[in-house]
Amino acid sequence: MPEAIVLSERPEQKGVLRRAWPFLKPHRAILSLAIGLGTAATLALTLIPSVVGWAVERVAQKDLAGLYTAAGVFAALVLARLILLRTGEIWLARAGERVVASLRDLVVSRLATAPLRFLETQRSGDLLRRSTAEIADLASFVRADLPDLLSVTGYLIFTTVLLLLYSWQLTLVVVLVFIPLSVLIMRWFQRGATTAFAAEAAAQGAVAATYREGIQARELLTSRGAEQQWRDRFDRDKETLRRTTLRSEFVVLRTGGVTLAQALADATILVVGGGLVLAWGMPLSTVAVFVVAMRQLFDSTNQLTNLIGQLQTSRVGLARLLNLLDTTERPPRTGNGTVLPERGTLEASGLRFSYVDGISVLNDVSCTFPPGARTGLVGPTGSGKTTLAKILAGLYPTDGGTVRYSGIPLDEIAPDELRSRIMLVPQRVHVVTGTLRENFRLVPEPPPDDRIDWALERLGLREWVARLPEGLDTPVSAAADTLSAGERQLIGLVRAALVDPAVLILDEATADVDPETGDRIERALDRLHADRSLIIIAHRQSTIDRLPRAVRLDAGRVTVGG
Repeated sequence: MPEAIVLSERPEQKGVLRRAWPFLKPHRAILSLAIGLGTAATLALTLIPSVVGWAVERVAQKDLAGLYTAAGVFAALVLARLILLRTGEIWLARAGERVVASLRDLVVSRLATAPLRFLETQRSGDLLRRSTAEIADLASFVRADLPDLLSVTGYLIFTTVLLLLYSWQLTLVVVLVFIPLSVLIMRWFQRGATTAFAAEAAAQGAVAATYREGIQARELLTSRGAEQQWRDRFDRDKETLRRTTLRSEFVVLRTGGVTLAQALADATILVVGGGLVLAWGMPLSTVAVFVVAMRQLFDSTNQLTNLIGQLQTSRVGLARLLNLLDTTERPPRTGNGTVLPERGTLEASGLRFSYVDGISVLNDVSCTFPPGARTGLVGPTGSGKTTLAKILAGLYPTDGGTVRYSGIPLDEIAPDELRSRIMLVPQRVHVVTGTLRENFRLVPEPPPDDRIDWALERLGLREWVARLPEGLDTPVSAAADTLSAGERQLIGLVRAALVDPAVLILDEATADVDPETGDRIERALDRLHADRSLIIIAHRQSTIDRLPRAVRLDAGRVTVGG
């Protein structure tokens, strides 16, 4: 049995930038420009200590003109850095927004085409967080922190080269004293951060998931008096988040050890530099260059340690986002090129399916639905009716067996063509916040008003729409129950009429509706029938009695019909 794919709570963080490169590659030109401007700004800052050393030499030689020149160069470098830095930040922000926007679009596209079984397996809150909050966090990092990170990294590299050119002895002090201690401290941070930040992100996802589940089940919780149980669970998740967040903060505090390394390096530079000036005649300007450069170097290191926590958070978020993209990546299905007939036979043979290994939901199910047939899919709760309906509609892959339309396996039919031939109207039809007209248009090819009017006339639903406060412009909310279950089913039937599929599957179309609405739905079904196949999952006896044939399921097997 193929297992349903579940997102990893703590995906692998190694090589995350390498794995992200395919998504960055289309934007490499603007990224290169932004990084180039930032590098030039960093280089301008790196040259400032040299200008200070030059000015010290001019003062020592009482060269007033040279001092004025040094001051002019200093001012020019500061101005150039300001212009280059701000321009680079603007272009980097543009580049970052393009990358983030493309990632956001890709996530939406992948989720829109992801298998239904995958979406049903995930906790919706965690899925929502990965596709919204973590992309927003990444966008914030690109805008606010990435320019500083690139500037600091470049400055550390350029300054090290500059110091080496001035004095290898003093550079050796930096290499032997400051760098080893800093590396040890950062490795200590990294060891703790890899697990701490991943745990914090997973805990945030759990809190979001529990909160969302509680909001969605608010009516059930209130009616059953189970609010306290949900609050207890939510409190446990919040406590886990508090502990993981505290652990992350303690890990970040480890970076403060870099300050000790800085103090030790400063003291050593002053002692060694002063000794070289007194004993070996090293120019005082060289020591001045080192003092200024080291101060800027230490400031950059401090800035880097402040950024390192946010960098790790963004690294974890990017890893979780890439995990979502990798998991939802599917090879495109283009079909086998066969032109499907407008109407055809839907046939299932030897179907097997399990949600959990070892527990079969469907076992060797075979049934045929010829063109124009009206078939009831009946059986007790848990017999596998809804699962079979989703497999017949091509929404679930099978663990065994085949579903064919006009003799062609569904997995060989292009998705768009499959959706136009076979359509499932679920028991609870989904709506989006907007108008009734906008909800009718949630079909592959959004229809004009005259096509909607034709569908309403065909189904005998004009009077129903006319009774609504604003007709087709009546507001509909996805968050509030502005429509009854029956009215949602009517929306699903209008969508079906607009698509005009060869096979229409309805899951409990008349369940939980009042008799008047139920009769309206059944009359609409009679009008919708024509030469298409209707497969209706039904418990209502009046609905079953209106159907000329039935396929009965019991414990995942066909007992009648087929």
